[in-house]
Amino acid sequence: MRRREFIAGLGGAVAWPMAPRAQQRALPVIGFLSSGVPFVLPTAFHQGLRELGFIEGQNLAFEYRWAEDQRDRLPALANDLVRRRVAVIFTVALPATLAAKAATQAVPIVFFAGADPVESGLVASLARPGGNITGVTILAGEVALKRLALLRELVPAATTIAYLVNRANPGYTEAGLRELPEAVSHLGVRLLILEAANPSEIELAFATLAEQRVGALLVGADPFFLAQGAQIVALAARYRVPASYWRREFIETGGLTSYSASPGDALRLAGAYVGRVLKGEKPADLPVQQPTKFDLIINLKTAKTLGLVVPPNLLALADEVIE
Repeated sequence: MRRREFIAGLGGAVAWPMAPRAQQRALPVIGFLSSGVPFVLPTAFHQGLRELGFIEGQNLAFEYRWAEDQRDRLPALANDLVRRRVAVIFTVALPATLAAKAATQAVPIVFFAGADPVESGLVASLARPGGNITGVTILAGEVALKRLALLRELVPAATTIAYLVNRANPGYTEAGLRELPEAVSHLGVRLLILEAANPSEIELAFATLAEQRVGALLVGADPFFLAQGAQIVALAARYRVPASYWRREFIETGGLTSYSASPGDALRLAGAYVGRVLKGEKPADLPVQQPTKFDLIINLKTAKTLGLVVPPNLLALADEVIE
């Protein structure tokens, strides 16, 4: 099976190649803003930049700002990037993008997010963003419908399917909460909404799941759940509930299946958009992009542990099967 690049945590400050101080000041600077913990931007993002002729450390520099899951820090971090007069702000996740939007209407902003940018108020429309913001969205709500259909095929005997959401992050939950109830009614199953915004609430959600005899679980697309991935996967194993996730990282720690936009494809698109803005294009003229490649991953070892037989048609559709 093919191996994918992992996003590794940064252990300390970023080290830049030695260069004269005046030369460093002359480089265009990307201000990076994330609501999460530090990580190294994957190769795919830099590939998108290289397509436009930009290479970090040669003709481009970064200023990194991380809120480390403390969202109240985002406004100050965004304002700091604006004061430093970065050429463009690249944001990861909706909270960071909203903070950047509130901080400036002049500095171009390119986002990478799962929330619907129109419903979230980031852009006027996908085709004509307007203002100083554009980017790449995976439209997590639409992906949730596909994940539901795949999970139903994998666990056809399930009469109740739970949906784990974090209402503290409505940009990621609203679309799914609006669209999934109607979808499950057509499938003839009951949808149970479980909420969690901290580790103890995740424990309580799984206890409720067991009491309600839930047959399968759909984990909502939310950065908090990704950060708590090890806990969620372990609880799914303990309660023996088949679960579908929205990122490959869950499967790497023993999760059953995931379906999501290919991170490499989406991040390359984001990197290319940042490069185009650095070349002088205006965000208002760049339609919000959506990735065209999606990955279905199935962990056969976990399926066997749960006593599931994966249908041949799902195995044929899978982009990766872990044995």
